[in-house]
Amino acid sequence: MPSMRRVVIPVFPGVDLLDVTGPAEVFALANQERGEAAGYQVDLVGRTRGEVRTSAGLKLFADLSFDEIDGLLDTLLVPGAIDVATSGSTARVDADVVAWIAHVAPQARRVVSVCVGAHLLAAAGLLDGKTATTHWSTAAQLAAGHPEITVDPDPIFVRCGSVWTGAGISACMDLALALVAEDLGEEVALTVARQSVMYLKRQGGQSQFSVPLSRPAATRRDIDELRMLIVDHLDGDLSATTLAARMCLSERHFARVFRRETGTTPGAYVEAVRVEAARRLLESTDQPLAQVAIACGLGSVETLHRALRKQIGTTPAAYRRRFRLTA
Repeated sequence: MPSMRRVVIPVFPGVDLLDVTGPAEVFALANQERGEAAGYQVDLVGRTRGEVRTSAGLKLFADLSFDEIDGLLDTLLVPGAIDVATSGSTARVDADVVAWIAHVAPQARRVVSVCVGAHLLAAAGLLDGKTATTHWSTAAQLAAGHPEITVDPDPIFVRCGSVWTGAGISACMDLALALVAEDLGEEVALTVARQSVMYLKRQGGQSQFSVPLSRPAATRRDIDELRMLIVDHLDGDLSATTLAARMCLSERHFARVFRRETGTTPGAYVEAVRVEAARRLLESTDQPLAQVAIACGLGSVETLHRALRKQIGTTPAAYRRRFRLTA
């Protein structure tokens, strides 16, 4: 029987609660799925044993101190903390935590950061020469402070050898699921995703934002309602003429209003949403490309090819090979 995989998570004042509890819950569900088979042992460690107050005001309990971590471990998982000011959000980088990470990282099979925990890995020198991601709001800070790192602010997580970096908030669940898939297989990871009532197990190359979330909220409620209608009726007639008629505007005036409110044209927005839907179908189903094209409103395989190449620079078949979720 394989040995228990030890996951060590440092906790410190102001640490983001979900950065710690999100992955820990995924590992716990994986243990439940495996039954008596070996799974994960999660240890919370702090400067000293005892209570640590998180950013949410709730307290975690460190069972071990930094000085008590010795010997090999499977995964060092580093959460982050944010300082919020009127000028914006910045990642908190604690020198004592950074020094401990640099000391213990060589003992770990892999090193993982969640959200702005990437800034701690960077300060410890663990991301030098690597591509990494972090929460979009601090990506510029990470890039400016560490020019030796290639910072990609878009993906939900990035793997570079034995070092994994993840984006913020809910993406920590996707990252933890990817770790479970690597360790215990896709079937266990997908079962955990279902137990967590997650929409699907997203792969790392996906964007931190869906198309609707990547656009600013409109000042006009009718435009926001139209955007949701587009998402719900991708296989319908979403031409600018039809959408303008629904808004009771001339096509020319509708195009001006839509661009002002969303920053893009109606046609470009509709195509982006349809490509996002096509990506989900390519990831999660074995539907033929013709069916995928029809279901997401692109109509033909030729149009599907053209739209994916334009939006994400690849073909439907190549995308499916890279991101297909094994059922």
